[in-house]
Amino acid sequence: VRAVQIAMQEKGAPWRMEALAPGETKGEAHLARHPWGRMPAVEHDGFGLYETQAIVRYIDQVFPGTPLQPADAKSAARMNQVNGISDWYLFPKAVAVIGFQRIVGPALMGLTTDEAAVAAAAPEAERCVRALDAILGDNAFLAGGAFSLADVMVGPQMDFLGATPEGEAALAGSALGAWLERMRARPSFEATLPPPMFRKAA
Repeated sequence: VRAVQIAMQEKGAPWRMEALAPGETKGEAHLARHPWGRMPAVEHDGFGLYETQAIVRYIDQVFPGTPLQPADAKSAARMNQVNGISDWYLFPKAVAVIGFQRIVGPALMGLTTDEAAVAAAAPEAERCVRALDAILGDNAFLAGGAFSLADVMVGPQMDFLGATPEGEAALAGSALGAWLERMRARPSFEATLPPPMFRKAA
């Protein structure tokens, strides 16, 4: 959800978020928006869309402002590679596990952290950081010299992971850690901070 919000902020486009009550994501109304009952799902001028990558690419195409997708083939390929890492490894194998166990479960649901699950996911978090750190190298942004959808997609995930002890340890001293601090200072990131309960839990 935050990646979509950041993309909208970067394009200077107006947006409104509709909050759902616990359990509503599996209700009939939301399942009509997203067959798997997940988020985000958006509607624009009567056009419904789900899946984050599809949404942020659509936002970049339909709203004016600085493009968020590189024009040159190599930078575009790098952006797509980074987004694949985010979708296939960073989110499901690291952030979703560690973030839930350290922040979401305890803060929202009163659950006790499953330390074994965290320990099992920590090596994948470290691998994601190493891979993205190597891709970033001396560049200012993940796809090269300009802010792109790669930064939009990875930024919220790495910000969430970096709020946990495991993420903080993995990022320590890396170029990716310095990149994350730059992302956190961008107005689009500051305008889309997670709810206070999550920040307090982190």
